[in-house]
Amino acid sequence: MSGLVADKAIDRMGIAPGELILSVGFDSDCDSDLLEAAQTRSGEPVRHGKTDEVVDVVLLWWREGDGDLVDDLVDALTYLSESGPLWLLTPKAGIAGHVEPSDIQDAAPTAGLTATVTFLAAPEWSASKLVARKKYP
Repeated sequence: MSGLVADKAIDRMGIAPGELILSVGFDSDCDSDLLEAAQTRSGEPVRHGKTDEVVDVVLLWWREGDGDLVDDLVDALTYLSESGPLWLLTPKAGIAGHVEPSDIQDAAPTAGLTATVTFLAAPEWSASKLVARKKYP
């Protein structure tokens, strides 16, 4: 993936300078250009796995067979600021580990999230923006 393509994906993800980013589930099959572009844009080192800090953005790399999606979403939320997005990165259709959109739509509300937008963020990875559901008085 070229740096320009990764930069455009980061633009769509809304990652801004100074934001703290946590990457969970990153492995050799993930798109390192996308992660590097996120770090370059934020100007902060990307945290991996677990942290003691509250972060502004979580990048959760998840594949079919990685476990329970709801559990992993809830775990990732423990690090996320109240207003920050969780970007669920899943292999696109036709790639090993692909996650059906309906699985994401089913898991998100159970974890207290709403799926808002999905787009192709890298040649083999889709990004789905999940945000906390609005609470009404």
